[in-house]
Amino acid sequence: MLENCKTAHERWGGVHKMIDNWLSERQQLIVLYCNLSASKPLSADDPLGPNISRFCQVMIDYCSAGHFEIYEQLINEAKEYDDGGVELAKELVPQLDKLTGQCVDFNDTYDQDCAFEQLAKLPADLSSIGEVLEERFELEDQLIERLHNVHKDLVAEEV
Repeated sequence: MLENCKTAHERWGGVHKMIDNWLSERQQLIVLYCNLSASKPLSADDPLGPNISRFCQVMIDYCSAGHFEIYEQLINEAKEYDDGGVELAKELVPQLDKLTGQCVDFNDTYDQDCAFEQLAKLPADLSSIGEVLEERFELEDQLIERLHNVHKDLVAEEV
């Protein structure tokens, strides 16, 4: 997952500051996920609460930026160039909405103090949310590729 992020960052980093910042936030989210996945849930040496809270905060911020900034920017660009990208967005954005719902559910479960029984489910839930994030990143990369990358030279000329 982290390697894919580096590839996406190399491909699109710097093309547009907003996307570049968002991809950096994605990388931070992946690092937090990996650290959380590697931690021992009930270890006294490494308090889990702050790690889960930080992961949830970055995940929700990342999802929000996608929905309220990035997707809108990409869709507006697709509308401006009218080259079929809007149809792709109509196909992918509902899938991204569903994945966002799963991220929100994870956040609602783990961002606040949760019961001991819930912590026992954390490894399985982390695995599931990792799959959700990976699918989300793949769909977002498709949006970036199709709705922005194809126009990057034209956008750069206009700036």
